[in-house]
Amino acid sequence: MDYDVAIIGAGWAGINAAFKARELGLKPALIERSRAGGTCLHRGCIPTKALIQSAKTYSLLHKSKTFGIEHNGASLDFKAACQRKDKVVSQLYSGLQQALKGIDLIEDEATLISPQEVRLSGKKITSRFILIASGSRPIAPQALGLAGSNILTSDALLELESLPHSLLVIGGGVIGCEFAALYASLGSAVTVVEIAPHLLPGNDVDIARKLEASFKKRGITILTGTDARTVEPARFETVLFAVGRAPDTSGIGLEALGVKLEKGAPVTDDILQTSVTGIYAAGDCTGRAMLAHAAAYQGRLAIENMFLTKPPRLCDEPIPSCIYTSPEIASIGLSEEAARKNNIPVQIFKADLIASGMARIIDETEGFIKIVACAQSGEVLGASFIGPHATELIGIICVAIKSRLKTKELAEVIFPHPTISESIADALKN
Repeated sequence: MDYDVAIIGAGWAGINAAFKARELGLKPALIERSRAGGTCLHRGCIPTKALIQSAKTYSLLHKSKTFGIEHNGASLDFKAACQRKDKVVSQLYSGLQQALKGIDLIEDEATLISPQEVRLSGKKITSRFILIASGSRPIAPQALGLAGSNILTSDALLELESLPHSLLVIGGGVIGCEFAALYASLGSAVTVVEIAPHLLPGNDVDIARKLEASFKKRGITILTGTDARTVEPARFETVLFAVGRAPDTSGIGLEALGVKLEKGAPVTDDILQTSVTGIYAAGDCTGRAMLAHAAAYQGRLAIENMFLTKPPRLCDEPIPSCIYTSPEIASIGLSEEAARKNNIPVQIFKADLIASGMARIIDETEGFIKIVACAQSGEVLGASFIGPHATELIGIICVAIKSRLKTKELAEVIFPHPTISESIADALKN
């Protein structure tokens, strides 16, 4: 055998799988047809959050008078903000290349010949196992029959060199809401159209309603319960088509080997093995949770299950979800709606940030913390946050759920004051 494992795709799942394999003293091949880093580094998490930080800074300058600071006015240099975004990506990419030293990174197209053979453009390699980590791609506008030079996916929107005066966002999910908040903060006139009754379908309804109210206060037009095909895209300078992402598995040869697919995603069991023995899948391509940290976890877990853990570890860890809107949103575990729907008896704890000393200090009182616990045992089952630093605070609940803490135990933790985090204890004491 040439390799212990052939990993197809060098996004967060593939990279972390390669790191885990190297840690175990194995020989991985990491095959990538584009650039290592995947969607997260080049077209998703990193570039979008770099722009969001510019937007936050710009917004803070405009409210400086609230903090007793006068200035002669602030102007946006969108091109400079984009250059900073590209610099951040470049720096992290350079660091990643250094981290991958010692791992065979093969920049090529890969096609499966058998569960132990991969064809590249100029040769064939063999491997004891294969891991599919090919990621995802934005769903194209043609999926709704839409066409026009001004209709862009999130990939293309990140390449804009000038700020659009008007932006229509088709899709009020995570990606759509993040871009809506970003461009509204930078000064674009933003409209969001979502076919579901509220933004962020699948998320906590109270959170979604709070975000809608916040968006409307900031001048963002919200059209929920609306089919995008009834809105005229030509009326807007730029249109973002953000109705979701799809597994990017075409051309790998999965069908020819009999790998079972559902909507393009390899169907995996609880140990991340596909329907073909020896072929595993991890990350966005599985459709389980299209999140970079979920992909990293799955990539490591797949390697452990191939070579290490007996019996294999199940892919059952709760995955936190973060939305970098303004205000920020984060959640993990069981939601109130899911508990009610499945007749799970729960107790709900809630604290409004208007009572938080730190929220008033930073002038960000818009939001709340909601914690879901088992009604019988008191064990923390889930939480949803909306407000400042929500994407950082959710880590506390991740640890609580992992440690199977009860609400009484979490409430007895001494949180520092004044902080937003102490609102977690405040919620549990109400």
